[in-house]
Amino acid sequence: MTVIAQDTVVKFHYTLTNDAGEVLDKSKDAPLAYLHGHHNIIPGLEQQLLGKSAGDKFTATIAPADAYGEYLAEAVQEVPRANFQGVQNIEAGMQFQTQTDDGHVMLVTVKDVSDDVVVVDGNHPLAGVALTFDVEVVDVRAATDEEIAHGHAHGEGGHHH
Repeated sequence: MTVIAQDTVVKFHYTLTNDAGEVLDKSKDAPLAYLHGHHNIIPGLEQQLLGKSAGDKFTATIAPADAYGEYLAEAVQEVPRANFQGVQNIEAGMQFQTQTDDGHVMLVTVKDVSDDVVVVDGNHPLAGVALTFDVEVVDVRAATDEEIAHGHAHGEGGHHH
């Protein structure tokens, strides 16, 4: 029986809840597939899956630092409305891609809008949230050379080229 380790392709079902027990996400009809050890899923969950094998079921609570990070107040910024050229209707909840000074692309969520200023939040929507995963490991196999080279699982539940 193959255990989850570096360069294995793992398929698993999950239900994700927050501290209040609200379901935030879950695998749909097919299990999620990922390449272990290649940062395809949050680090805390990847660490909890290490050493497991097909048929294993467990619950893991992941601290914010090992999930989507702590909530950073400095990631909330006021941006001049003029920076949103060509966008007529800006509303709270909308998301936009922006580029950081060092060239990275990041997603920001609009929090508030006035005539001159748009307040955006660069935190991930789940930043600062402890996440609980109910997991069932469905399959574990060795990754192909192509999957390792590409850095992700291929096929059902994985990436399609």
